[in-house]
Amino acid sequence: MSDRRGGDEWDAVIRPHLTPYFAYAAAAVIVAAHVTVGFLLKIGSSGVIFQTADQVAIALLGVIIGGVVTLFARPRVRVGARGISVRNLLTDRVLEWPDIVGVSFPRGARWARVDLPDDEYIPLMAIQAVDKERAVEAMEQLRDAIARHRSHTQ
Repeated sequence: MSDRRGGDEWDAVIRPHLTPYFAYAAAAVIVAAHVTVGFLLKIGSSGVIFQTADQVAIALLGVIIGGVVTLFARPRVRVGARGISVRNLLTDRVLEWPDIVGVSFPRGARWARVDLPDDEYIPLMAIQAVDKERAVEAMEQLRDAIARHRSHTQ
């Protein structure tokens, strides 16, 4: 879930543990299913005439959908003197320490979040409830880093 390598800029890097396995497995199944269906389109007569282009299109659609599913393996949180870098499915954002109110993991939530001023927040998809004990350790590591870096900036 986390490691201490991150160069000079980042103290810790936190990633989800179980979700990448599910994402890659689901992507592989989706691609395999689409390629298989594309291959089987011309076998037998269903009354519809399928071309080779249709077979290729179905396989490519499976590759595209599989690629989108792999985005769920992308989340990451990095913590350092600069602040917190949050990478979710599509976005990567660096939050500086003065902008951060705290971090929380609301009861029943799927993932943690960084609390910002004015009751706003950014989800931390890298710290997920499904990771259980690893998520607890990641939250402790994140809170320790916030306390350490906040004392340096104040």
